[in-house]
Amino acid sequence: MSRTNIVLDDNLLKKAFRLSKAKTKKELIHEALKEFIAARSRKNLSKIRGKIKFAEGYNYKTLRIGGDERKKLNVSN
Repeated sequence: MSRTNIVLDDNLLKKAFRLSKAKTKKELIHEALKEFIAARSRKNLSKIRGKIKFAEGYNYKTLRIGGDERKKLNVSN
């Protein structure tokens, strides 16, 4: 954690508090940063749309099988 002093727009803070369940400015800023990161991450994912090739017949659910069940089905990682 790092300590930072910043000047915030009071109107933006009021609007953000109305839309959030945050009780403190610290909670509000943390929530806003998490949402910002998530939104940018989704945006970056959209850039690769249509560029990934999937193997036909690939079954991602087999990766969820563990231990002896995996051995019975002869499933490798």
